[in-house]
Amino acid sequence: MFKLAFRNIFRNRLRTSLTLAAIVTGVIAIIISGGFIEDVFVQLRESTIHSRLGHIQIFRQGYLEHGRREPSHYLIDQPENIVAVINTLPHVQTAMARINFSGLANNDQADLPIIGEGVEPDKEELLGTAITMMAGRSLQNIDEYGIVIGEGVATALNLRPGSYTTLVVNTLEGALNTLEFEVIGIFRTFSKEYDDRAVRISYTAANQLLFTQSSHSVVVLLDRTEKTEQIAAILKTTLEPQGYEVKTWFELADFYQKTEALYRRQFGALQIIILVMLVLSVVSTINMTIYERTGEFGTMLALGSRQQKIFRLILLESTLLGLIGGLLGAVIGTALAILITEIGISMPPPPGSNIGYVASIRLVPWVVATALLTGILASMVAAITPARRASRLKIVDALRHTI
Repeated sequence: MFKLAFRNIFRNRLRTSLTLAAIVTGVIAIIISGGFIEDVFVQLRESTIHSRLGHIQIFRQGYLEHGRREPSHYLIDQPENIVAVINTLPHVQTAMARINFSGLANNDQADLPIIGEGVEPDKEELLGTAITMMAGRSLQNIDEYGIVIGEGVATALNLRPGSYTTLVVNTLEGALNTLEFEVIGIFRTFSKEYDDRAVRISYTAANQLLFTQSSHSVVVLLDRTEKTEQIAAILKTTLEPQGYEVKTWFELADFYQKTEALYRRQFGALQIIILVMLVLSVVSTINMTIYERTGEFGTMLALGSRQQKIFRLILLESTLLGLIGGLLGAVIGTALAILITEIGISMPPPPGSNIGYVASIRLVPWVVATALLTGILASMVAAITPARRASRLKIVDALRHTI
């Protein structure tokens, strides 16, 4: 039956070619669109991780809910102990303490509300590969009273490398404190909103500014993003009983979560549309084929073939058509994905960002498999109703049929 079905699908080569073209086009569309969306996810994920968040962050229990109102109540008193524990784990590149603050930046002419971070410069440079220095250089350990500022802050206060700015903040006890800093560099991250308010100073200077030796968070950088959940599970087991809270980058990246949910639904809708189009295309071909072969089916029934055999034959023919079209589509789609990736797709900055990027088409196994299965499934679904109708033909009416 397999040999017969294979021969039957090429009896009318023109019609078969048109049907295969529709299936191949649908499979290619799924591979290209799915690969593009996966590339968006990967680039957005890595930009999110390597601009600010890192792979994992550790806080005092309750800091994320109440720390903005009462930051002094949720400090990590000895962050070096947590860092020492983290550095013993596999896949950990480095761990670093951070302390957050808010206040005003002054250039002797105007004040600007800012959000600031006290960071360990050398470790942050290893993490911040997605941060672009628009002017000057990144912060280093030798810059005790140096500051790097977001692009929006520099524009608002007319600052440039070599300029000086004064930070005015409330200490953790509520007193007012100020320190003057030299602008070392101006940075741009993935988030324009962050760049419009953000400044970074050394961890030591932040401790001096806030009169504390504690930190608000410890940030973990891994060698592979895929190991995030594994390491986070170990840290939760170790640290949560001690009153700490462990969060992965995904839990902290609200923008990424919403973007992924939106694109996943769009891709799902696209798959459904392509599936429906393929079903309609194949249905028309099968209906025409069955109409032309009515006399043949009548002869088979008259010679003793069972209705189930005719049903299976038509279903097998359609499945083979979908398999051939799916395989051709997968091969051509893969080749096109490689070609497009070599050329690159220049993309404008996403919403809320200043940075454009070059997109590619990622060859993800599950996307290719989904495309192939969609082509096969469309052909099978399209054949069910026509095959049932053909298998239930009355022998006399079928033998009398003429085209």
